[in-house]
Amino acid sequence: MRSALHRFGVLCALGSCLCGGAAVAQPEDGQAERATQILREVDDLWRGSSSHARVAMQVKTEHYTRNMKMEAWSKGKEETLVRIVAPLKEKGTATLKSGNNIFTYLPRTDRTIRLTSGMMLGSWMGSHFTNDDLVKESRREEDYDAYISFEGERDGRQLLEFTLLPKADAAVVWGKLTLTVLAGSYIPLEEIYYDEDMQVARTITFSDVKPLGGRERPAVLHVVPADKPDEYTELVYESLQLDIQLSDAMFSLSSLRRR
Repeated sequence: MRSALHRFGVLCALGSCLCGGAAVAQPEDGQAERATQILREVDDLWRGSSSHARVAMQVKTEHYTRNMKMEAWSKGKEETLVRIVAPLKEKGTATLKSGNNIFTYLPRTDRTIRLTSGMMLGSWMGSHFTNDDLVKESRREEDYDAYISFEGERDGRQLLEFTLLPKADAAVVWGKLTLTVLAGSYIPLEEIYYDEDMQVARTITFSDVKPLGGRERPAVLHVVPADKPDEYTELVYESLQLDIQLSDAMFSLSSLRRR
């Protein structure tokens, strides 16, 4: 889940000009390089060479509220395994990301499904994350050009705001991303996703900073879709371990089916 998934992956995350700081209208080569380097550090908050996390997820929609407990493992940028451990009726349901491919195992029918391109924008586990989030999240540097769009004081805090614009040949669904972090620690505070018409599509806020995986990190990620402001998905990290020993076999189809 290195994504907001692994910012639970998983899904971390990741310019306007406001008073109180300096806004940058156009990225220069040096600034773009600095932005890229800082964003890598933000990503490294959640990713080691490998990881293991225990996470609670609550999904609230107009029709239901759903609570789940999950375990997630990752290795490098390309491999992630997420397994539901509660509630009992969904225990054993698992999602495997390997490169550009995503597989889901449904224990009640003992079926493994490979997601097609037409299913990528579907909801992941009934949440406000999409299946595409699992695949695309680790490719921001490849798909987007980033620059610092705000640097300075806002609401009594020193902040950095990044704007990420898709490269001309990138196969992405977002028209723009903005990410706001604390200057110095680079702890993320807010990530906003814009659609192709540059309208806000969803917002992720990060809170409850505490020691996780050896350093201070936000333990709570709260996702709100812009068109349904009364709905949300909230991820709460219960534990996080980084740079642990994991075998390649864990990220295989046979491992996906194990309970």
